Amino acid sequence: MKIIAIVSLLALFLLLFRLISVAGTLPKIGQPAPDFRLADANKQVHQLADYKGKWLVLYFYPKDDTPGCTKEACHFRDDWFALEKLGAKVVGISVDTSDSHAKFISKYKLPFPLLADSDGKVADSYGALTNFGIFKFAKRYTYLIDEKSNIIKIYKSVDVSRHSQEIIEDLQRLSRP
Repeated sequence: MKIIAIVSLLALFLLLFRLISVAGTLPKIGQPAPDFRLADANKQVHQLADYKGKWLVLYFYPKDDTPGCTKEACHFRDDWFALEKLGAKVVGISVDTSDSHAKFISKYKLPFPLLADSDGKVADSYGALTNFGIFKFAKRYTYLIDEKSNIIKIYKSVDVSRHSQEIIEDLQRLSRP
């Protein structure tokens, strides 16, 4: 009887979690990427149009300076030259502040911008926001956006230790004539 009660409580908890954690609709592959206009660690504003004519690796992540997010950012840092050689720019987005991003970038010597989506509106427009009302964070989703600002690939299951290499392989495959 205890097992049934525990399983029932877990099922109820998961159902409530899904109902409470409101997130926007995931954009579709082939569609234009949702526009954004966000400040980086230096308060410089970036928008989608700034990356037109280049591949864009737009990655959302939960929190600066946490183990998984640090590992993912450092792998993008280590593979940054290979990504640049393939014509891709890397941009990270979380709901952290520009000041938090500045510390994270400085601590790990990140060569790419991190954008502050403090209200979560951009993450929501990409279907990458988990919202518990007063508690918000970005899901670990990445969007590969082509030179015309269309979404080419969505990565919803990210292995942080191999993610940047996966993107390099996809860019190499997509760049072949």
